[in-house]
Amino acid sequence: MTTYKVGYFVGSLSSTSVNRELAKVLIRLAPEELEFTEIPIGNLPLYSPDHDASYPPEAVALKDAIHRSQAILFVTPEYNRSIPGALKNAIDWASRPWGQNAFDHIPAAVIGASIGQIGTALAQQALRGVLSFCNARQMTAPEAYIQFNDTLFPGDGQVTDESTRAFLAGYMAEFRDHIVRVLTVLPREGSGAASR
Repeated sequence: MTTYKVGYFVGSLSSTSVNRELAKVLIRLAPEELEFTEIPIGNLPLYSPDHDASYPPEAVALKDAIHRSQAILFVTPEYNRSIPGALKNAIDWASRPWGQNAFDHIPAAVIGASIGQIGTALAQQALRGVLSFCNARQMTAPEAYIQFNDTLFPGDGQVTDESTRAFLAGYMAEFRDHIVRVLTVLPREGSGAASR
């Protein structure tokens, strides 16, 4: 069985992030072929082109982590109808300097949870636009806009509703299939050092 290395971003910096809990659920329900490593974003300074000639260690580590991954999963909240600044900042670091975009051709999926009924729909739309520019190979279906509550997601990666569990397991199975399709056409080493 082939194992695929998946790096994942949790877009929230909150210690009580519902999207961190969603990430735990997704990892628990994912096919066994997927091996997950979180790519942290909380220690990054704000991106500026002034750094392009000499990236700080935190940004080098970010790009190295992406280059070690064969696919990327984005689990994002919605802030003011868009993505959190910390996540956008991480994407800016990873996609620069010009010509050294770590997301180029990488298989990617986008999902998110909120307590609101639209379940991060607008944040995901905004993130997809950014990832399109970064030339990531996005999984376009199924879409997943998750309305979060403590009864449905009580913690430790658990889901109390069988239909929600089945949907999220199906989402992760589709992501596995998407990774296989993309990497069949565009093989990714998943172990190289980042370009600086």
